[in-house]
Amino acid sequence: MEKSGKQTETGKAFEFACAYVLYKKYHNTVEVSLSESPQMTTANRAFYNLMQEEKNRYLQGAEAAIRIIDRLEPQLANETSPMTIALQTDKQGQKGDVRDVLCLRGKDWEIGFSCKHNHEAVKHSRLSDQIDFGKDWFGISCSDEYFADVNKVFLPLRKRRDESKLDGLPALWTELNDKEDDCYVPVLNAFMKELKRLDADHPREIPERLIRYLMGVNDFYKIIMNDQRGYTQIESINMNGTLNRPDGKRKALVDVPVIKMPTKFYEIGFKDNSKNTIFVVCDQGWNVSMRIHNASSRIEPSLKFDVQLVAMPSSILTQIEPWRPLINSTFNYDIDQTNMPKMVAEKPV
Repeated sequence: MEKSGKQTETGKAFEFACAYVLYKKYHNTVEVSLSESPQMTTANRAFYNLMQEEKNRYLQGAEAAIRIIDRLEPQLANETSPMTIALQTDKQGQKGDVRDVLCLRGKDWEIGFSCKHNHEAVKHSRLSDQIDFGKDWFGISCSDEYFADVNKVFLPLRKRRDESKLDGLPALWTELNDKEDDCYVPVLNAFMKELKRLDADHPREIPERLIRYLMGVNDFYKIIMNDQRGYTQIESINMNGTLNRPDGKRKALVDVPVIKMPTKFYEIGFKDNSKNTIFVVCDQGWNVSMRIHNASSRIEPSLKFDVQLVAMPSSILTQIEPWRPLINSTFNYDIDQTNMPKMVAEKPV
């Protein structure tokens, strides 16, 4: 389903917590500032709308993340040039850049973080009769046969939606007799057949392009805050080898390997006893779960994927850091909104 307003707010609040803790970690030794922007203002507001107990948890989760990242990225502590911490717009994610928080020094250096609050989904793409997923995902257009197959599902849905608008009563998915057999299964079958066709026509290319589409075009650290268990998990997504670089003679305490990308599909098929979820299993340890669903209670001529990485290669360095009470933190937090870190106007990219 679509993100609720609450989920969006908590996500923005955690982004601000991560940006703020990064600032507090390095501001005593590095000239660092937060980038003033509409997205920073929105995230700031979401954070300060939390109850005090929630703020403390978000700060604990963020500080645990930065303890790990500080060991991996010696260049963050470089004292020779100013550093700006910025938040990205949601539109960047649509362009393939999934990072939420950026640390920047001019145009030549940056490190990015994707901040997740209690969830690990990687992508929420849609399928419809008007979306060429092959072109959008891989740069290779889907076949006429694929569109002929999905048109059998989406064109009747479009007609039903349009007619309901004329009647003034929105058509609902609950009105369908069997949306799984009538919609989900045929669309997923068409999707899987097309994925196999693209792979046959472009051997060894499509598996890697799929993973790069799902993971994003840039290297980054994925920060996953687990409220229930009181720890933060860091996944080092180092596809291009830009993470973990030394700062002069100073090297990281832990090496981050470059990820091994897949070259072949082992299996593409339905999950056992499911009509809405498929698995895409690749070499190098990649296993992707793709669940399709209607994103709204109202009928629309499209369906949405919820994608999870069920398994990843061992070359993705994953570390877990337990939280500790803020009173025992290595630095203090000024969580009074009137005492904010210095902000600078965001420069156009």
